Amino acid sequence: MAKKSTKNPVTAEDFRAKTADELGDQLSKLKKEQFNLRFQKANGQLENTGRVRSLRKEIARIETVMTEKRASASAKA
Repeated sequence: MAKKSTKNPVTAEDFRAKTADELGDQLSKLKKEQFNLRFQKANGQLENTGRVRSLRKEIARIETVMTEKRASASAKA
């Protein structure tokens, strides 16, 4: 049995349980946070540098799940 990582509790399975609208909302929130972190980094105010990387990965997970949902919806139609 695989052990769930405590480092990043958000997995693709968590995103697959959500609707397309919820994923879109979450994606826009994460992109806004990413934008703010870029500004903090440019101004030298960024404290948690690891958050940038984890944020990028979360965005990629959401986009992957959204692509999967679109592909399965077009396959059914």
